[in-house]
Amino acid sequence: MLKAMVVGAGPAGLMAAEVLSQSGVCVDVYDAMPSAGRKFLLAGKGGLNLSHSEPLEAFATRYGSHQRQVQPWLQTFGPEAVQAWAHGLGIETFVGTSGRVFPKDMKAAPLLRAWLHRLRAGGGGAVPVQFHMRHRWLGWVDGGALVNRVRGLRFESAGAELLAGADAVVLALGGASWPQLGSTGAWVDPLVAQGIDVAPLRPANCGFDVTFVNQSGWSPFFAQKFAGLPFKSVAIEVLHHKQHFHRKGEFVATATGVEGSLVYAASALLRDAITSGGSATFHIDLLPDLSAAKVQAEVNHPRGSRSLSSHLKSRLHLDGIKAAVLYEVLGKEGMNSAARLAAAIKHLPITVARPRPVAEAISTAGGVRLEALDQNLMLQRLPGVFCAGEMLDWEAPTGGYLLTACLSSGRLAGQGALRYLQRESGV
Repeated sequence: MLKAMVVGAGPAGLMAAEVLSQSGVCVDVYDAMPSAGRKFLLAGKGGLNLSHSEPLEAFATRYGSHQRQVQPWLQTFGPEAVQAWAHGLGIETFVGTSGRVFPKDMKAAPLLRAWLHRLRAGGGGAVPVQFHMRHRWLGWVDGGALVNRVRGLRFESAGAELLAGADAVVLALGGASWPQLGSTGAWVDPLVAQGIDVAPLRPANCGFDVTFVNQSGWSPFFAQKFAGLPFKSVAIEVLHHKQHFHRKGEFVATATGVEGSLVYAASALLRDAITSGGSATFHIDLLPDLSAAKVQAEVNHPRGSRSLSSHLKSRLHLDGIKAAVLYEVLGKEGMNSAARLAAAIKHLPITVARPRPVAEAISTAGGVRLEALDQNLMLQRLPGVFCAGEMLDWEAPTGGYLLTACLSSGRLAGQGALRYLQRESGV
């Protein structure tokens, strides 16, 4: 019987294992964690975002500079296929008001349980998948050489080193975000030692630390009072070279800076601007539903004996964190200039000095460069070894795009491994 090994029990690895087992291949899945899908479960804690309902042409653009390489994955297993796959596991889905696709119960655990049960049970021509948990991949046996078409791998489990081999290997080891859940990036050195081109791992969908001319970070008052609170119903704008980002939504102040959905969506631009220029500035529109002329008129309206804070609250409903950030950026002098204040309400500059560490990020940019792989996601320098998921050099915003590409790349790698096994064995 043909034998394959999958290293990594996240969505990409499990999808590769599913493709292989359903085709009659004996599959062993290895993972360093005590149970499968740890990051998948945590990502779904607030509501598992499976995919997005927008047309595939628009969906593919979310992968930015890697759209050309990622689009074939999506054509093989795209957002509609992800929904059909979930339905096949008995998980009903719905499309939210934002176009995002969720399980009907919003939870990740029922889907993962159903998936693991199907993989372990086999049947209907599928071979039961064998799981080996608490097995941390260390690298290759004999420098990665093939021995009778079998590639050997080294693992550590319970303090002992173990050896295992397979006719084909799918690596789905994740990036370097949330390392406590298993994605440590420790796979980089063994691959680089084999001459594999790996782009440096960088934070994606991440928060940033703010900076000001006279201070690093928020003032102690702002940080203590407003860290953890959201900027709601705002818009942010980022310009970097010829790229322009502008979107409405919300984000959150942290003790050192900013994070949250709007910031994550712009994080690639901000991160790259910091890399090229040392810092990056985005602008907040605190009242995106009001015109600049309307804001100017309300700021100029006579306030009598009322304080400026009371005036802004009564005329523009600006208070709390929105009012506080104006004081934070403009200072008392700027707040007392009606022209500067009105302009800042619509275009408030926030400068960020650095992204938060990659371990805190939702996902990772960088990884195995796609040029090092063939169209089946096989490493050109290591025949029979395939890579999938977040360990590849691509990135995408949150909103279902990350998970869909992990699943589709896992499926493509599984199909590639199957073709390789069949060709090498003469089946």
